[in-house]
Amino acid sequence: MVHKILFWSGFGLAVRFWQLGIEMRPFFNKESLWAYPVFAAAGGSFGYWLTGVEQRQLHILSQRRNSLLEKRRRRAEREGRVGPIEGENEDTKVQPAALLTGS
Repeated sequence: MVHKILFWSGFGLAVRFWQLGIEMRPFFNKESLWAYPVFAAAGGSFGYWLTGVEQRQLHILSQRRNSLLEKRRRRAEREGRVGPIEGENEDTKVQPAALLTGS
């Protein structure tokens, strides 16, 4: 999380440098030094917000994945299928004992 906030703070500073470069003004003018922390804070707050958005999306995606796998598992049980369900990884795979023993 901190690396994203630092990245977007740096991006805010880069935007300030780019703005001053376009205007062909000096980068470190004494009267305009206050703007650097403002741009860094704006970029950092965007990075913090973006981190929260990412966490919420990952949570929603994991819930949806789990519900889909459970739905597939119930369908397979209802149809009497044996073996792994498509989309499952090795940790969540359900195998009957006959498949595990090899007989």
